[in-house]
Amino acid sequence: MPYLFSSESVSEGHPDKVSDQISDALLDQFLAYDENSHCAIETFCTTGQVIIMGEVRSKEYIDLQTIARNTIKNIGYTKAEYQFDGDSCGILTAIHEQSDDINRGVSRADEENQGAGDQGMMFGYASNETEDYMPVSLYLSHLLMSTLAEIRKEGKVMTYLRPDSKSQVTIKYSDENVPLCIDTIVVSTQHDPFDDDDDIMLAKIKDDVIHILIPRVKAKLGDKVLALFNDDIKYFVNPTGKFVIGGPHGDTGLTGRKIIVDTYGGKGAHGGGAFSGKDPSKVDRSAAYAARYIAKNMVAAGVADEMLVQLAYAIGVAQPVSIYVDTYGRSNVKMSDGEIAEKIKQMFDLRPKAIERILKLRQPIYLETAAYGHMGRKNQLVTKTFTSRYNEAKTVEVELFTWEKLDRVNEIKTAFDI
Repeated sequence: MPYLFSSESVSEGHPDKVSDQISDALLDQFLAYDENSHCAIETFCTTGQVIIMGEVRSKEYIDLQTIARNTIKNIGYTKAEYQFDGDSCGILTAIHEQSDDINRGVSRADEENQGAGDQGMMFGYASNETEDYMPVSLYLSHLLMSTLAEIRKEGKVMTYLRPDSKSQVTIKYSDENVPLCIDTIVVSTQHDPFDDDDDIMLAKIKDDVIHILIPRVKAKLGDKVLALFNDDIKYFVNPTGKFVIGGPHGDTGLTGRKIIVDTYGGKGAHGGGAFSGKDPSKVDRSAAYAARYIAKNMVAAGVADEMLVQLAYAIGVAQPVSIYVDTYGRSNVKMSDGEIAEKIKQMFDLRPKAIERILKLRQPIYLETAAYGHMGRKNQLVTKTFTSRYNEAKTVEVELFTWEKLDRVNEIKTAFDI
């Protein structure tokens, strides 16, 4: 019998994502001027207030307030009527140095044997239901949010939009786990007050979502995902009827509270560790990227149509304590999942320092990850410029989303005789 599966996304103006972006903007600043910085930065935001907390070990000194304010303004919080804006919000900082007890487990004379920054398990997932090897429900949820943000920033149509919004997409699947169609789309978007009554306001926003947002989303899709759209989709747009109060004024934001949005939308599994504000010595982040890199290349090579990869580490120990694979019965090779895991162990160097080197994780590449998902994004070279009150401006070319590269496919095909 067909079944339904849903995933959600949130906009860059969602309070938790505001926090994530501030944390990662600060991390990027540290890495731009000191690539060996160790950071674990948490951000809390509420009505008119931002609190930045955490641990840092770095040679660089940065202007936390300026970076936080610029990040908030770039998101779109630029008006006092939002009760939270980059120019007037208060910013408190409580940053202290990383614990020596943690650092002694991470730092090594031989950098290649650097220990993991913490214990824990991290998951990577991929399936062949989209060209990006992501769950289609999450892929569409992210695309709805990023496209809505584009419309808001252009300021030509839907001019009432404010920065905070959420989406959710429900997909109907066959018994063979093949997406059949879109069942439901939910969009809730913050907006300016309307002069009309609530019913007229709601009708206007719903009509604009269906006739402006959805066509722009569909224009970005390939034939495979586009075929899932149909005339029977159920739309729920601002189902409470009104969404004027939003952002950090409507709901407190905290770094790391959207980890399912950040990863696979509920497909696969999650180890519980957040990403934003953490440098790559923290395997919560780097090993999660490595697991995605492995899963995506394995599925792209045809080893399986769907794959989950778990990596687990002990603090201060370089090699993972375990590698686990689940192909959900959709493997295309005559090997058990345990044998596939053993092959992965032989093929991929999963020591934290090796992951940093292979995926180029000591670059200032993290602000771009902090909204619209860390996985399934476009691998590309970009030029970024950093300014500092204490140093000269610095322009660097960096490679974004290196864990999305399909550069191991041929090697995997050879290893698995595909």
